[in-house]
Amino acid sequence: FGRTEVIDNTLNPDFVRKFVLDYYFEEKQNLRFDDFLGQAFVALGEVIGSQRGRLERPLTGVPGKRCGTILLLAEELSNCRDIVTMQLCANKLDKKDFFGKSDPFLVFYRSNEDGTFTICHKTEVVKNTLNPVWQPFTIPVRALCNGDYDRTVKIDVYDWDRDGSHDFIGEFATSYRELSRAQSQFTVYEVLNPRKKCKKKKYVNSGTVTLLSFSVESEFTFVDYIRGGTQLNFTVAIDFTASNGLPSQPTSLHYASPYQLSAYALALKAVGEIIQDYDSDKLFPAYGFGAKVPPDGKISHQFPLNNNVENPSCAGIEGVLESYLQSLRTVQLYGPTNFAPVINQVAGTAAQVTDGSQYHVLLIITDGVISDMLQTKEAIVTASSLPMSIIIVGVGPAEFEAMEELDGDEVRLSSRGRYAERDIVQFVPFRDYVDDSGNQVLSMARLAKDVLAEIPEQLLSYMKTRDIKPRRADP
Repeated sequence: FGRTEVIDNTLNPDFVRKFVLDYYFEEKQNLRFDDFLGQAFVALGEVIGSQRGRLERPLTGVPGKRCGTILLLAEELSNCRDIVTMQLCANKLDKKDFFGKSDPFLVFYRSNEDGTFTICHKTEVVKNTLNPVWQPFTIPVRALCNGDYDRTVKIDVYDWDRDGSHDFIGEFATSYRELSRAQSQFTVYEVLNPRKKCKKKKYVNSGTVTLLSFSVESEFTFVDYIRGGTQLNFTVAIDFTASNGLPSQPTSLHYASPYQLSAYALALKAVGEIIQDYDSDKLFPAYGFGAKVPPDGKISHQFPLNNNVENPSCAGIEGVLESYLQSLRTVQLYGPTNFAPVINQVAGTAAQVTDGSQYHVLLIITDGVISDMLQTKEAIVTASSLPMSIIIVGVGPAEFEAMEELDGDEVRLSSRGRYAERDIVQFVPFRDYVDDSGNQVLSMARLAKDVLAEIPEQLLSYMKTRDIKPRRADP
């Protein structure tokens, strides 16, 4: 999707051309490489998760030869990340309604590079008045002008009609830079109707619109917090209930053939291999639930997969997988399917540090119906005020209605009359992501994309409710 400039006669090039990763070039370029010097494969998460956005990687690809190293320095564009709050009113707008005054509202348009306009905001309708005062509203600078402070912003004034055939009152044009001057003074715009202006010689205007207030604040991103030192702590909980079937049988959801991973292992790798890029120590607490555990055979709903109660952390996702497979050989799958103990376990850890420097993500992989639904809802409602998110991946053919309720996308989760402070649960059924051709890599990529989609927003929602701003990265 792009190439740097050529730097002549050096083995230590410093490339200065910048790439913007928001967009891809659509044209295909036929590039000819005279001498291949090496290559490096890097996940975006590794660059963002690296200290100060600085990542060094060895170049490879030429057998028997050292190819040198490549240093990646990344920063996010800042001029499009502000959000604006403004309030407007109007005075002496044209009367359009026969039996009353007008019901005015404003429509904001962003100008495009090809000269067209795109609607970016509509105000509410203020009924039966020629002197409306609209409520303050907030809009990202990116939506208003795409970060170009001098780009035209067009505003139309309409009289609302019930049948949708709104009457055009007039228009005016401005820019972000001009609007921003209202931080120190009121700005008044004449509303002009081109048709009236052409027909009536004495036409002055169709009223005026006054910008009452205009304020700008930075919209912090997920990247800002990661770069500022917020650590993601990833915890895994795996369902070891008997409904999964005997691990030694091919019909079991825990069965791993010599040729492919089990559904549990696939889900774990898909999510974990991306999250681990954002976790600095790469140590992941991993638990099982719903099994009888040696030596006394007691049922446990939060036993460490590595059999170390003092330190349940595994080294990397491969370490979690290894401990998971070892546990399958030593525990007895049993039941019931209780989520609350492991949720409360992670919540207890999350409650110890709430200043924004730590954020916890719990991945639960399960095959069936929750046995402790009331306790689980209570645990999630309590955890919703803490710096944590919960990902639930459902494997197998079971119905997962209870999981959909926990997800809270449609109806906010509640327990005993208490509502969740924010939505912290993301549920996905694994079967929806299985590639028809049996390609496990594609299945994992699709699953990871949807499973992790809500995590940045959930982290931001926690920081915003606590008014926690990202720390400045060390110079």
